[in-house]
Amino acid sequence: MITEEATRVAPVAAPPHPAPDRPRRRRSRAWDEAPRWQIYVPLSVYLLFTLVPFYWILLFALRRPGSTSLVPWPVTFEHFEKVWNEREFGVYFQNSVLTGVATLLLTTLVALAGGYALARFEFRIKRGFMIALLCTQFVPGALLLVPLFQIFAELRMINSLASVIIAETVFQLPLSMILISGFIRNVPYSLEEAAWVDGCNRFTGFRIVVLPLLRPGLIAVGSFAFVHAWNHFLFALMFLSDQSKQTIPVGLNTLMSADSVDLGALAAGGIIAAVPVVIVFAFIQKWLITGFSAGAVKG
Repeated sequence: MITEEATRVAPVAAPPHPAPDRPRRRRSRAWDEAPRWQIYVPLSVYLLFTLVPFYWILLFALRRPGSTSLVPWPVTFEHFEKVWNEREFGVYFQNSVLTGVATLLLTTLVALAGGYALARFEFRIKRGFMIALLCTQFVPGALLLVPLFQIFAELRMINSLASVIIAETVFQLPLSMILISGFIRNVPYSLEEAAWVDGCNRFTGFRIVVLPLLRPGLIAVGSFAFVHAWNHFLFALMFLSDQSKQTIPVGLNTLMSADSVDLGALAAGGIIAAVPVVIVFAFIQKWLITGFSAGAVKG
């Protein structure tokens, strides 16, 4: 007789659960990621070649005359006092600031008006005009000296800072207009139309709606104009004959003679010329980077 226990079916053992997949060990680096030494070594070499000349200038400017030490100690400011007082670098500095700021303002204002016309209006010669603006960038500034000198001589503007300011503005305008027109194209036209519907005219709508959005582009264009006017040597040398109206690049040239060069004074003058530009760029770095990238992505 089959017992009840025999008729019972033995429970089938459940198959073991599959082991959960172990997370794969993360690779130390992806195949498309460069090793760190391939990044830091070239950057270190580049930084070395960039900073060594600056250290050499500081060395000559801060160490005592006649010293051959590789460390500027004890520090002296004798060379700075010499170039600022005896070589009239205070006057050169003032003239350079005036020329740079005036060039910045004129270039920005004229390029803003011209760039708006190129971005918002259509006319027959627009394409040819843009090509002509681009072609002007292939013309070196030295070729403009003779016609500009004749024009300024007829206007009796030779030996005047106004001649240098106008020449620098004319030289910077083509590229500035092209850049400003690109920034304005990135501003939606519908924003201006909405301002017109609210009762604004074209100028008021541009001032209220478009102009605040162009701040990074204006800073980028203005900084280019200022730095070019600050560092340009040729126009100031040709159009200015009075020493009291010279700019810093021409003043640095006066420190070098045919027989000797005062390296300490030349290094101190170079630092005086470089420090203001470095300070300005340190303050506008955020806006400058934004302005460079504003034209890269279409808004």
